[in-house]
Amino acid sequence: MKSISAIFPATLAVLLAACASMAGAQAPVKTSDGVLINQAGMTLYTFDRDSGGKSACNGPCATNWPPLTAQADAKSSGDYTIVTRDDGTKQWAYKGKPLYTWTKDQKPGDKTGDGFLNNQWHVAKP
Repeated sequence: MKSISAIFPATLAVLLAACASMAGAQAPVKTSDGVLINQAGMTLYTFDRDSGGKSACNGPCATNWPPLTAQADAKSSGDYTIVTRDDGTKQWAYKGKPLYTWTKDQKPGDKTGDGFLNNQWHVAKP
């Protein structure tokens, strides 16, 4: 008896491609202890100066607050959207607010950036 891939090779290829694209459709974000975290378990933050679905954190700011980057072919899904940064790279946003990590957080669960810079940085909450 022949395998399905031998009988329907084109169909199998299309299905595998569809599954792969769906896997990349979700933002690389999880929830832990009531806050959004990246795949490494690091706390994600939002910045009050960001507006209109655009990041205001560039240059040295982005060195200290690395953007949660999205692959060029990533797709928005639900509350997670993708914004284009000034340098042309893509960044994940939650409910229109771009997401960042904070370089001073040393281990998963740290939230040392919450309230930073006159309370303009906040942990991102679902």
